[in-house]
Amino acid sequence: MFEALASYLPTEWHRTVEFFGTPMWWIPEWQTTFLTFGWYADSVFGVLLRRFFLLMPILLLIVAVWSTMLSIYTLPFRANRAKFLTIIALGWWDTGRGIWFYWTGVMRFGALLVGWTWNLIALTARMLWIGLKGFLSAPLSIFDNISSRYLKPGVPWIAVMLLLVWSALEATIFSFTLLPTITEVLADITGFVPNRLFVMPLLWFFLFGLIVGSFASIHVMAEAINSRKFGRVLQMVVVEFFVAFFEVVFLYRELIDAITPWINQQSGGQIQMGLYSTLALGVFGWIGIRGMTWFLFGRFGTPSVLAIVSRQVPVGQEIRSVASSAPTPSMWRGPIEALKSETAWFRKEARRGVEMASLPVLQLLAVAVNFPVVAISSQPLFTFPLRSLDDVLADTPFPGITKKSSAKTGARSKSRSGGSGDIGEVTT
Repeated sequence: MFEALASYLPTEWHRTVEFFGTPMWWIPEWQTTFLTFGWYADSVFGVLLRRFFLLMPILLLIVAVWSTMLSIYTLPFRANRAKFLTIIALGWWDTGRGIWFYWTGVMRFGALLVGWTWNLIALTARMLWIGLKGFLSAPLSIFDNISSRYLKPGVPWIAVMLLLVWSALEATIFSFTLLPTITEVLADITGFVPNRLFVMPLLWFFLFGLIVGSFASIHVMAEAINSRKFGRVLQMVVVEFFVAFFEVVFLYRELIDAITPWINQQSGGQIQMGLYSTLALGVFGWIGIRGMTWFLFGRFGTPSVLAIVSRQVPVGQEIRSVASSAPTPSMWRGPIEALKSETAWFRKEARRGVEMASLPVLQLLAVAVNFPVVAISSQPLFTFPLRSLDDVLADTPFPGITKKSSAKTGARSKSRSGGSGDIGEVTT
């Protein structure tokens, strides 16, 4: 570079230029060597390490060397040379400290990232463990809660739900069983085949009411037996006989017909299901199913269903009227305070992370800016080292202007509050 510049000068000036340019001749070659070393490496990992840890310190050294060598030419024209050389020496001291602070700051930030990552992994594992324990213990907790509430006097909602679910299940099964027969009957009556999608819901609701009514008949007969009203007992026995006959003939007979081929196959054709055997098996099936469901949940849920239908008994004695009230401030104060504390913590940690990530770079930039400023004005711009982001935000490149502006601001404030004497003192 310097040879190219010297080529534009007369030949007799070359020796003079070489003599006075001696402090500068070695810088371009040295700069190229250092930049090459900081930019290239044999592996990708080596390239990343050199560019991350060495490139910025090398750039700082280049700025420092150029500023120092150029400052040598200004020594004959400076008034206070001793102070200037002292500031240059302190600048090189700050350069070493800045490079060291850069490396240690990078390692501190890396340690902070490792700590955050480890805490995040530990928190995730802890939350997963808590969630797994809650998932495994949830059925037991729900069962314990339900059982503790269910043992209190009131409406047996579990029995009511089981009764309704069982009635719906029976209605669904018998709907599919009776659908062909009902379709044929309606076709014979109306003269055309009805739509199955239209017949199926009507048949299901009909069978659902019929099955629930069967449980209601058993309940009324059981009450008549307990109250020893023999006339009503005889009446309900007759009603229950016709109920059983209807369900056996139209519902359970279809189930017996479905298992008839299996009975013939297992008996080798010796047993042929006739009218009486089919009805007898249907009766046994009806008695067995009704007996099991009645003693399990029917006798507990049927009275509540009848109370709901007739509106004779208030439903849910354990249900207490809860007056709707507006949420009190105490209900919201806890979550709001927790949100505020979490927000403050995240803000603090974010500032800490930004400070630890930016301060190492800002240290080098501050030292690099100080060198040309010292070469021009003989005084540094930034006070080193920078201990926090407040130090960066507090420093200004124009301290003189800041003092003048503060004096003007003080003068204005005094003029507004003090009178003409204060104004004269400030202006003078």
